[in-house]
Amino acid sequence: IPNNYKNLFNLKMAAKELQRNSKKCDKEEKIEKAKVKKAIQKGNTDVARIHAENAIRQKNQSVNFLRMSARVDAVAARVQTAVTMNQVTKSMAGVVKGMDSTLRSMNLEKISALMDKFEHQFETLDVQTAHMEDTMSSSTTLTTPQNQVDSLLHEMADEAGLDLNMELPQGQTGSVGTSVASAEQDELSQRLAKLRDQM
Repeated sequence: IPNNYKNLFNLKMAAKELQRNSKKCDKEEKIEKAKVKKAIQKGNTDVARIHAENAIRQKNQSVNFLRMSARVDAVAARVQTAVTMNQVTKSMAGVVKGMDSTLRSMNLEKISALMDKFEHQFETLDVQTAHMEDTMSSSTTLTTPQNQVDSLLHEMADEAGLDLNMELPQGQTGSVGTSVASAEQDELSQRLAKLRDQM
């Protein structure tokens, strides 16, 4: 039983750490937005676009950390119920092996896979888990939707009281970073799909 409480404590600490990471991303987003405004004021649209992409990436990452924090929190509550009702099974004990290092890593993909295992255990215990599936795919950190970038650029230009002339040649509205990001995104989606198939 003491071990179960230790696992419970670790889950709760991980949820708090994920929240802290989310707040860090929020701060970074504000810094990047300020850089967008400065670049627009200097008339440097290319630099402004890079900072706008960074700002949106930080915003999405913040949402991901927050979602995962809520998910870990929900699992912690279920573990607490299981411990209280003496429902901690041998198979659940198997799930917690290596849990500490996974939670410490703050790697959303690994934590998501760990939460999948926990949730699977609770389903067998008939404790229904609200699956927050596709935690990462809906607003992943690696892609930067260009319409979001454009609207952020315009928002910062408005705040700076400037008119933004973005006469970009057709077909060059994206940036090199975006194509790299989308390739990474595809790879991430494939890895997530494989993880789900193994469940």
